[in-house]
Amino acid sequence: MQSLQTLDLAIFRFINGKLANPVFDQVMPLLSGNAFFYPILFLTGLLLIWKGGRRGLVCVLLLALILPLGDGWICRVIKRTVERPRPYVVLTEVRQPGAKTQTMEQSRAKYANPAKRGMTRGSMPSSHAANWFAAAMIAFIYYRRTIWFLLPAAMCVGFSRIYNGVHYPSDVLAGAILGAGYAAASIWCLERLWQWAGKKWFPVWWGNFSSIIDLRPQMGPDEIEPAPIPRGRTARETKLDSSVDVPHGTVDLQWLRLGYLVTAVILVARLFYIAGDSIELTGDEAYQWVWSKHLALSYYSKPPLIAYAQFLGTALFGDTAFGVRFLSPVTSAILGFLLLRFFAREFNARAGFLLLLITTATPLLAAGGVLMTVDVFSVLFWTLAMLAGWRAVQFNSTTGSWLWVGLWMGLGFLSKYTALLQWLSWVVFFALWPQARQHLRRPGIWVALLINLLCSLPVLIWNQQHDWITIKHVAGNANAGEPWSPAVLEFLGAEFLLLNPVFFVATVWAAIAFWRRSRRNPILVYFFSMGAPLFLVYFLYSFHSRILPNWIVPSVLPLFCLMMAYWDIQWRLGLRPLKNAFVAGVAIGLPLIIIGHDTELIGKLTGHFLPVNKDPLHRARGWKGVAAFASEVRRELMVEGKPVFIIADHYRTAGEISFYFPEARSSDPPLVYCRSTSIPVNQFYFWPGYTGRKGENAIFVVELDRNNSKTKSPPEQLCREFDSVKDLGVREVVQHKEVLWRMQFFACRGLR
Repeated sequence: MQSLQTLDLAIFRFINGKLANPVFDQVMPLLSGNAFFYPILFLTGLLLIWKGGRRGLVCVLLLALILPLGDGWICRVIKRTVERPRPYVVLTEVRQPGAKTQTMEQSRAKYANPAKRGMTRGSMPSSHAANWFAAAMIAFIYYRRTIWFLLPAAMCVGFSRIYNGVHYPSDVLAGAILGAGYAAASIWCLERLWQWAGKKWFPVWWGNFSSIIDLRPQMGPDEIEPAPIPRGRTARETKLDSSVDVPHGTVDLQWLRLGYLVTAVILVARLFYIAGDSIELTGDEAYQWVWSKHLALSYYSKPPLIAYAQFLGTALFGDTAFGVRFLSPVTSAILGFLLLRFFAREFNARAGFLLLLITTATPLLAAGGVLMTVDVFSVLFWTLAMLAGWRAVQFNSTTGSWLWVGLWMGLGFLSKYTALLQWLSWVVFFALWPQARQHLRRPGIWVALLINLLCSLPVLIWNQQHDWITIKHVAGNANAGEPWSPAVLEFLGAEFLLLNPVFFVATVWAAIAFWRRSRRNPILVYFFSMGAPLFLVYFLYSFHSRILPNWIVPSVLPLFCLMMAYWDIQWRLGLRPLKNAFVAGVAIGLPLIIIGHDTELIGKLTGHFLPVNKDPLHRARGWKGVAAFASEVRRELMVEGKPVFIIADHYRTAGEISFYFPEARSSDPPLVYCRSTSIPVNQFYFWPGYTGRKGENAIFVVELDRNNSKTKSPPEQLCREFDSVKDLGVREVVQHKEVLWRMQFFACRGLR
């Protein structure tokens, strides 16, 4: 082993030192990484999918699956286990062309500190070599001729890692063998899995393509497409003519199983995501987590269900971000499952599967799959009421079907007050579909209304006890009585992007085409009625005031159902270009979703990180640093011998510090408060404040504008509450050399 290490070091010094020249000093850093690499990779993937057919698609999918798995898990685990330091950390006179001296010094300092040694990036194996040789192996399996340029390219990248002083030759050799090995092993395992599961669960597709390596078709392509609809008939009519139940082994059942599989994979991926540390809690999530510690009939600005949901999640998994957000991906998976089943029953399973992909590739809906907001349950219960309502409006329905409608709408109201507008949807449906009006003469819908009213009692009781403060707050948010300030273009622009440009246009197109041509189809009328009224209400109100993009989110799934139902009928009638539009929507949406989950990827891909004000995730970053500053300032004041609590100037700051300051999570009485006010401005007003801590000291935290250097004076009321208030200065949480949060601290001594 000693001889091998000596040889390894000798080869490293020869490549890193003896072969040094000005040309290599410019070329080798570019081979290791440059801003053009990922855009070129992305365009190459699109070209393969476009021109390569099934072979290109499978090749790209395997690259997208295996490379992140190897880099993010296999190589990372080995590096942490071996803990071999980089050459430039332990060797002197190591050349690193293109590297920053400051970065090298920081790495050496970390390695010299035993407490931080685990934070340094390990050297064995080389992830660059593993990735390139894995990619070369996958490409070779599907395109033999790629070996003539990908293998030399992989060898050049491995050589550059040694020349740049970041890896030993043995690291590169181990990475090359490892990458090629796990790529080949992964494809072999997937092939064996397809041979077993494909034959059992997807027999028609397996009969067409019995191997994921040999992709030559063995059957006609018509066998993987649903039968076309005769002109003049609906999908449901055609389906009912053939069979109500989908026979085992048919293509329709296979699409259903594929939908189950995709739903499960997305659920697991989202659970792993929220279990990681990519983002912290947003201000509203942390604020509503504090609500869950004070369960009540209702709250200042929202109904109570969000607090009870967070209470359940944290009771199961503790006061962690995973516990707070656990129900969000679970709820999204439930919605995907129900819509898939509904479309499989009313249309066909392929349409349900495509709808599942559409919702996954829509940024506004994808955000609801990981963030715990009131919209999560608002969308859930609006959609459940819609699905139950379709069964209730059938000619032979019973009153029991309407009981479920009333319950889901009632729970929707306990989630968000927008649920009241679903009654407008019912009015529109009865107006557009005369045959459904028979239900107005039956007890079912009135029982649903009664249940809805009963569910609203907790909110009404709480508001009656608190001077109807929620109505005043909601009216203030709606700018009722304020001068007109139109924001139509802003509203439409935001929805155009957040609903995916392709799907937004397709939805609007389908809604207009439905209105002109297909109003005789009851289920299309129903979808339109459940989604369009809410969207149009906020659209019209945008002529008066600014509308937040998430306000229309309960209408999105009904409108997407209308879009999918309409276009599926057109597709099966022979309008084939729709397939290209769908692929374009998914191709645009999925990268946006991936980047939206981790905007740091933009910096890694291009070398330039998003400005803080343009980063949609900046509100979910940096709060641990704010809590650490608050803890540090509090310790400095505690040396005076008196207890010290924390006061925040905003409910968001109070919630974040309460969550990320360990002592504050279980403190009784509370350690963090929002500053007192003479009128209700948030939920903290209704809880016991800090007036009972007379004689104690406090730290007052103020959030400042990050874009200027101005500071604030303490509020006059705070100065009256304490003997003295002293400015302790400003502390900044910095990310990528930009100020993320500017926080001003005050020492408040002697609560009167």
